[in-house]
Amino acid sequence: MANIQYYDVIQKPIVTEKSMNQMAEKKYAFYVHPEANKTMIKDAVEKMFDGVKVQNVNTMNLVGKQKRRGMVFGMTAKRKKAVVTLTPDSKDIEIFEGL
Repeated sequence: MANIQYYDVIQKPIVTEKSMNQMAEKKYAFYVHPEANKTMIKDAVEKMFDGVKVQNVNTMNLVGKQKRRGMVFGMTAKRKKAVVTLTPDSKDIEIFEGL
């Protein structure tokens, strides 16, 4: 496994209708590094956002889709998605506040 720092773990937040509805339950969705595990994701969220305590992390591996451009076939990149559940006494994550 590569040497992954905490700032490399979280790639970008997922902004969809479903993820916005889950914010009421203190659940936030992120695309994460494909080699990151649950403990690395938990540490990265707690270090990047002040006052946040993680209760649970659920991860999903998304396989790449086959795409075609003319006669050439290829694959899109595989990704990993994480849904982070915060504790009830935790602060909210600021990047989602204005959405």
